[in-house]
Amino acid sequence: MNLTHILSFSIWTPIFLGGLILLLSGKISDTQAKWFSLISSLISFLITIPLYTAFDFSFGQFQFQEFFHWIPAFHINYHLGVDGFAVPLILLTSFTTVIVVMASWRSIKDRVAQYMAAFLIMSGLMIGVFSALDAMLYYIFWEAMLIPMFLVIGIWGGPNRIYATIKFFLYTVLGSLLMLVAFIYLYLQTHSFEVVNFYNAGLGLYPQIFIFLAFFMAFAVKIPMWPLHTWLPDAHVEAPTGGSVVLAAVMLKLGAYSFMRFAMPIAPDAAIYLKDFMVTLSLIAILYIALIALVQKDMKKLIAYSSISHMGFVTLGLFMFNSIGIEGAYVQMISHGFISAAMFLSVGVLYDRLHTREIGDYGGVMHTMPTFAAFAVFFAMANCGLPGTSGFVGEFMVIMSAMQNNFWIALIAASSLIFGAAYSLWMVKRVFYGPPRNQKISALKDISWREFSILSILAVLIIIVGVYPKIITDMTNATTVQFLEHMHLIKPITSLPMDV
Repeated sequence: MNLTHILSFSIWTPIFLGGLILLLSGKISDTQAKWFSLISSLISFLITIPLYTAFDFSFGQFQFQEFFHWIPAFHINYHLGVDGFAVPLILLTSFTTVIVVMASWRSIKDRVAQYMAAFLIMSGLMIGVFSALDAMLYYIFWEAMLIPMFLVIGIWGGPNRIYATIKFFLYTVLGSLLMLVAFIYLYLQTHSFEVVNFYNAGLGLYPQIFIFLAFFMAFAVKIPMWPLHTWLPDAHVEAPTGGSVVLAAVMLKLGAYSFMRFAMPIAPDAAIYLKDFMVTLSLIAILYIALIALVQKDMKKLIAYSSISHMGFVTLGLFMFNSIGIEGAYVQMISHGFISAAMFLSVGVLYDRLHTREIGDYGGVMHTMPTFAAFAVFFAMANCGLPGTSGFVGEFMVIMSAMQNNFWIALIAASSLIFGAAYSLWMVKRVFYGPPRNQKISALKDISWREFSILSILAVLIIIVGVYPKIITDMTNATTVQFLEHMHLIKPITSLPMDV
């Protein structure tokens, strides 16, 4: 395969294969649809691997670029490219799709082909978001990826899925409209939709503040940041397990990535001017949302609020404006992708057997499912930042970066680790230890080889990143240096010709 088109292959292969499964949905059995989807997801994942193996870690600018004029009248181009910020998230996206297909093997019984196809198509669209270097191309991918997730929650979700779906859709679409307004304003200033040209628009402080706040509404909803977070717990509770996994592992990262790709480099003065505002919101998410997680009775809701709290570390690290904070934020994003996926899958394992997510309905699970209990306890420990796991590394790096800025910010962020341990251990104690609160628990069977394989892969990855985070920071380092140079106006980023 020609690496000059690897991004197009990464984007369109899962979309094409997902569309093919849709077309064949009435002609193939559910088992055939599952195997076709698994093979398709594996192919899509393998296609993305050269993005890592052929990536030049010493080069911070965009690599594997593809370009051709798409709509010349409006200077809209099909322009793709990735840097050290995009590659880890593309790999996480394609990997997560494989996990979701495997995890949904038994749990989805209706419209299996359509369900699997939705995740394949969504995977390609999300990779498109991470790869697009033209603002309108990015916007199309950004909006299009909402459709499969909307259908996944709306069709295969829980009893209140319609409410959760509409809430999810309205929050994200309204934020996206403001982003579109910002793109149009930037086009009028630069006569281009090229992202790199936006970086050199030369805007004053007040236009930058307008641009930054417009982007903020779109990206803060996606992360989600407090107080725009209320859609997420509802979406997680009603979504099927696969939907929760993709939502937590990948979709939340789109907002943080987009802050780095658009809001901060396009409006650097505004980003620095509004630093205290962003740090305050991040600290509220870290601390206040962790306290909310403490009182949850539904396992999915607890993990959903935990995700919001952990994503607060990501935005805190980004707005420390130092290399350890930004790289710590990226380690935290990848780590949270693995850990949140593992925890939602663990809840899915229990829900498939007892059809309840209420913590009070469990107890003593370790006696009948010892292997599964060992995995679940390990993931809970990683979620609260156990040293040696990926959950520790990202948060530690962000706290260290905060310490370089302000001791009190670091102290407030670090205090949330206590609450993280509290809600994680409280859930573990009540679900896996003590006497069973449900007679059906004594009849439970331990995890199958398929479930064991999925959880083992995630456990190994959590340990690898926890012990050797350099595997991620090597990719992000050169891009981080270039980003900080641009933010501090030390070195301009080379612009594309204005007629491109």
